[in-house]
Amino acid sequence: MERIQAINPDRILWCCADRGITPETMAADLGLAATTLERALTGGEGLTLAQLRKVAAYFGRGLLFFLDPAPVQAEQVHTPEFRTLANQKPDLSATLKALIERTERQRDIYLSLREDLDVEDFPAFDPPALGRRQPAAAAAVARSWLGLGERNDFERYRQAIEAQGILVFRSNGYAGQWQIPKDSPILGFCLYHRECPVIVVKKQAAEAQQVFTLMHELGHLLLRQASSIDDDHDLHVAHGDEREANAFAGHLLVPDTFLRRIDATGQPAAVEEFDRWLEPHRRAWGVSGEVIVRRLLDAGRLSPEDYRAYRGWKAAQTFAEDDGGNRTWRHREPRHIFGDRFVRSVLDALAAHQISLPKASSYLDGLKIADLHKLERHCAGA
Repeated sequence: MERIQAINPDRILWCCADRGITPETMAADLGLAATTLERALTGGEGLTLAQLRKVAAYFGRGLLFFLDPAPVQAEQVHTPEFRTLANQKPDLSATLKALIERTERQRDIYLSLREDLDVEDFPAFDPPALGRRQPAAAAAVARSWLGLGERNDFERYRQAIEAQGILVFRSNGYAGQWQIPKDSPILGFCLYHRECPVIVVKKQAAEAQQVFTLMHELGHLLLRQASSIDDDHDLHVAHGDEREANAFAGHLLVPDTFLRRIDATGQPAAVEEFDRWLEPHRRAWGVSGEVIVRRLLDAGRLSPEDYRAYRGWKAAQTFAEDDGGNRTWRHREPRHIFGDRFVRSVLDALAAHQISLPKASSYLDGLKIADLHKLERHCAGA
């Protein structure tokens, strides 16, 4: 079988180092023999076209990347947004780095589809001018900009944000290329882009937890027009940009007008009863008890001791692990991951014969053709 001799081995080594893995790990993942890899990296026999395609797909690069004899320039490979996140969290895993790059490619696909479809119902990202407003005032402007009603859940918040030209992705619950590992502390990230920012939220046991992450990331986009990546610690810190984003999210989800509806006389003595006390509000606003409790603390209606006790109790609670979902509903998973707007863009392009079925499948998390047709019917009836 003919082998490609013009491969630049330094570029394979650079990709491995960039992802924090060894060449041997890559070879094992791809099923390449150790001797085959060694010859390719030492200037001996190259790889076959099929093998090089596997390497390129593994790193999310084009074939030509590995045929370029020039040294790799990191600033030419990685976008400023990617480098921003990598600088914020220098210990990012190879899996998360790959997910960030995959998200950027998915956004580029969406922008390309939007341009090819040439329709006018794609929302333009035109954020409100928040200037240097305090988080409470900025949240009030943002809430009006989103057109939020009084009863919401994750999907309603997501739809409101997507209607303003921002894509919202949510990692899936099963192992795959769109999962943020369950043991990772990362809860979400946002990638600023003047035409189409993206927010990625980690799927968690409770949707209300995802809601706060979603609005925290929105805060970074609107207040600072910046990319950010956040873990659990960042969603509780009391200083800097993270504190600002937390306060913004809290006020957006639970404005002062909402807070005044909570009957202080009904506050239980035991913090274990707080969630039951706040249940009607939690359900209506689509938020966790912790968001409301934090707002009560900041408003001077709850003591720091009660807040700390509640957080300690909450941290001790356990939730059932997501088993990865039911295969029966596999066709709906792309909407859970990428949102309705992205999915409909792919299906519209498919219906207009601008992309093929295999291409549409690749854009929708590798959905099998039979499931893709189920997704078409599901979206048509939605």
